Amino acid sequence: MIPLIVLVAIFYFLIIRPRQKQEKAHRNMIESLQKGDKIITNGGIICEVIKSESDFIKVKLNEENITAKISKDFVAKKIDA
Repeated sequence: MIPLIVLVAIFYFLIIRPRQKQEKAHRNMIESLQKGDKIITNGGIICEVIKSESDFIKVKLNEENITAKISKDFVAKKIDA
């Protein structure tokens, strides 16, 4: 019985806990996006945030001011310029 408890504890601290920290950091990054921030989408598109709404982000795709509205779920990461 004790070896099973030890295995569960090891699994939790090596697999589950680090993943929870990553997810929390990603949620915080998405919620902190502001106008002018550059992001990369899950599809690999680099764009600039124009406006952040509750579930969506309006982004500028290029210098010709082509815009799109994307779901916050598809933001991969923020680019530090």
